[in-house]
Amino acid sequence: MNQAADAQPAPVEQQALKSGTSRRWLLAATLTTLLVALPVGAVLVLALFPDDNIWPHLVQTTLPIYLTNTIKLMLGVSVLTLVIGVGTAWLVTMCQFPGRRFFEWALLLPFAVPAYVIAYVYTALLDYAGPVQAALRDAFGWQNAGDYWFPAIRSLPGAILMIGLVLYPYIYLLARAAFLEQSPSLFAVSRSLGQSALGTFFRVVLPIARPAIAVGLSLVLMETLNDFGTVDFFAVNTLTAGLFDTWMNLGNLGGAAQIASIMLAFVLILVTLERYSRRRQQQYAARDMRDPLQRFALSRPRQAACLVACSFPLLLGFVVPAAVLGYYAVEYFAESWTDDFLENAVNSLFLSGTAALSTLLIGLLLAYSRRLHDTAGMRVLMRLSSLGYAMPGAVLAVGVIVPLAAFDNWLDLRMERWLGWNTGLLLSGTAFAIVFAYTVRFLAVSAGSLESALQKITPSMDMAARSLGMPAGKTLLRVHLPMLKGTLLTAALVVFVDCMKELPATLILRPFNFETLATYVYQYASDEMLRQSGLPALVIVVAGIIPVVLMSRSIAASREFH
Repeated sequence: MNQAADAQPAPVEQQALKSGTSRRWLLAATLTTLLVALPVGAVLVLALFPDDNIWPHLVQTTLPIYLTNTIKLMLGVSVLTLVIGVGTAWLVTMCQFPGRRFFEWALLLPFAVPAYVIAYVYTALLDYAGPVQAALRDAFGWQNAGDYWFPAIRSLPGAILMIGLVLYPYIYLLARAAFLEQSPSLFAVSRSLGQSALGTFFRVVLPIARPAIAVGLSLVLMETLNDFGTVDFFAVNTLTAGLFDTWMNLGNLGGAAQIASIMLAFVLILVTLERYSRRRQQQYAARDMRDPLQRFALSRPRQAACLVACSFPLLLGFVVPAAVLGYYAVEYFAESWTDDFLENAVNSLFLSGTAALSTLLIGLLLAYSRRLHDTAGMRVLMRLSSLGYAMPGAVLAVGVIVPLAAFDNWLDLRMERWLGWNTGLLLSGTAFAIVFAYTVRFLAVSAGSLESALQKITPSMDMAARSLGMPAGKTLLRVHLPMLKGTLLTAALVVFVDCMKELPATLILRPFNFETLATYVYQYASDEMLRQSGLPALVIVVAGIIPVVLMSRSIAASREFH
């Protein structure tokens, strides 16, 4: 037994530790992770040691309002996304009704629409001057707003509805995957014991799927916390809006960092609760792919109810916004197709493409270093590198601007003293700051995807390459990269689209007279000129469909049901 064990080849990480080259990989991964985690440390340091401490003033005046509205917004979005996401996932997975196959992938389409875009669209439709209220006044002879009641779209409930309509796909995607992976025998046993379809759902299916749903809900809440365009347009004073107001209007960066630290505490609580909900939960009754899934046969009235339930979020979350933006884009094409639009489109493409490339390179560095050194320390580094994904864009902007501005000021002082040169803002006042923020925020997407893909490649491939004299770098280039083409492309596209939609960090970090499509749409919508922003908004939505198609194809390829 001992001789046989001695004959086994050493694990990849044990071989790697003997190589000076692989140690350099570990050092590079460590330094990169520290750089990526720098914004978090900068926020905390600035919050604890501000130049002008306005914390007591915030606590006595606006902070309670920010906290109350943020909690209400998150609770409302939670309820709405859970009802829509879990409900539609259960219907398309377990119920047979006309159009089910179409809704399987179509219910992901609202994911392509940024929350601030859908907020602008429905404001144009439902506000007092919009076509809906104008038609009601014409139909019933009403003269002004005092003659009738109509729900205010620019309100906290309106913000909950807008954000919930585009974020429920997070829960829908994970809930449906959890339902598909459950064993059909669980349903059969439950039905044999006299449980109805509804009873089976609440007593058997939902408890097993709860960990996956909790992950989706935590993502929804972090995106809700990150939203700025919607709450700003609807005048809902949340923590994100308060951060912008404290920094941009009051000019107090320390106060903004203190609000940002509260938002980080929210994120920490969400992550902790999500992991706590999954404690000691393991599912062993995995779905056998050879065992066909038996869907419930429904009566015609119930089939119609399923059709309406699945059509409602798709219609409001994607069809209506896309149709309105398409109409505006065509109707006002001559006014929208300007040099400014083209310049902003180029800016968005450049920033998003550069950030996608940088996240791929850094993600590959981290994932491959983890493969070479699968130690507890390396696993900690991987988690630290993913912190940015949990940080709201406004918080991340604070964390980025502080160290970059400090470096620019230090360098400018030294160059002025030594050479008489004024270097100005080399990092904090340029597109570099935006790319750095994008990279920190979305690094987890590429690093996580590449790490998962590398784990599926057998270690014997590395051992064979090493036996032929290939160092770690050549092994990655010649062996692993050709096998990772699909993963690299998918991760790059997802990061690219996320960067195209990112608004809070871009608004804060963009240089003067520099716009992207997202900030362009925000500026026009803020000036009540949504029709002129229809074309750039539609471009963002069309770009957002790309990851939706990738996700739907991934699900279809990995699970076949009849």
